[in-house]
Amino acid sequence: MKTTRREFLGSVAAGAALVAAPSIVRAQGADAIRIGALCPVTGVGGPYGSGMQKMIVAAAEAVNAAGGAGGRKIEIVAEDTQTNPQAAVLAAKKLIEVNKVQAILGTWSSGVSLAVIPLTNDAGIPLMHCSGAPALSVPPANAKGLGFRFQATNDRFGRAFAEICEKEGFNRPATMAFNNASGIGNTEGFTKAWKAKGGEVVESVVYEPNQASYRSELMKVLAANPDVIVTGSYIADTTIILREWFQTGQPVKWIIPGWAANPQLVEALGAEVTEGIISVDSVSNEGAEAFKAYDAAYQKAMGQAGTNNVYAAMTWDMMTVLALAIEAAGTSDMAAVVAKLREVGNPDGKQVSSFAEGKEALKAGKINYEGASSVLDFDQHGDVTPDFGAYFIEGGKLNRRYVVKI
Repeated sequence: MKTTRREFLGSVAAGAALVAAPSIVRAQGADAIRIGALCPVTGVGGPYGSGMQKMIVAAAEAVNAAGGAGGRKIEIVAEDTQTNPQAAVLAAKKLIEVNKVQAILGTWSSGVSLAVIPLTNDAGIPLMHCSGAPALSVPPANAKGLGFRFQATNDRFGRAFAEICEKEGFNRPATMAFNNASGIGNTEGFTKAWKAKGGEVVESVVYEPNQASYRSELMKVLAANPDVIVTGSYIADTTIILREWFQTGQPVKWIIPGWAANPQLVEALGAEVTEGIISVDSVSNEGAEAFKAYDAAYQKAMGQAGTNNVYAAMTWDMMTVLALAIEAAGTSDMAAVVAKLREVGNPDGKQVSSFAEGKEALKAGKINYEGASSVLDFDQHGDVTPDFGAYFIEGGKLNRRYVVKI
């Protein structure tokens, strides 16, 4: 998911062109199953959204090439969340009320997914998302069990942060969190995991978004003399915070989620400011056969390696596992389909890596789709547990040193 500025601008332009089309994959006949692709083609999720959307399309094409799901072809209707809850709600309403989609795939950022899931609940259709807020696992957001998360929860991110802190020998962590469900979820998850290891968090600050300066919050954290600051942040606020920290000259390390510590951050601040930052993100299931198929599709669509966009691997899996559940259910009735999602995604069936392979194997019995983004075993909340990469910014480049399993 590490993209250059040129790749980012190109992906946004390509994504905007896709969204302009009311329907991306046109299945033949009126009996197609309509699926909504609701991705962050613009806004802070823009570096990832175009690839996410294109992989929903590519996976649907693979389903249609194998004869469709449950005897019916898939039609994709796409909208842009703009990485904005209000825009996402309007787009979701259109998909549900006008386009009559039977599932929505691809929402990114917790604020967006929390805004959209009441609409999908009311419509009785699943929402498959890439958001971390713990609230998306439980009632009221997931009261109907229609939410399925393909990203790690913020709690799981927090556990990964704690593992990295321990591995790197930090003893006095502090936290800074953007005041929303995702930001606070990250740092609270870290604090819980760190305290379970017997550690202490020396200072915790929650800051409001859209400020020109975060100096007062930063100085409060630095006054506690931490050896590392763990953040739940986004790229805009992270850029300001790091610039102001560098001006203080106070030595401290940083652990930052990958959507905020990425090549765009290095470009904005320069190699000197960002040197040594630890960027943490979930990593795809890179050794799996499903990842190979996804990677080939991503390279064809985007001209980049599939490892550049872990969220696109997630949306590839969303479409694939949904289609397998439709096939297993033998119907597009979403109550029946949702009941089959764990059956096709979790052990103990025959392991499969594509829709075509799974469709054939279902004739003989149960299957276990091992995904491109993770092994894709849904827990009772509809959540999965991917692995995490620890990327160190060195000389202006993000280098993955190791993978953390939790």
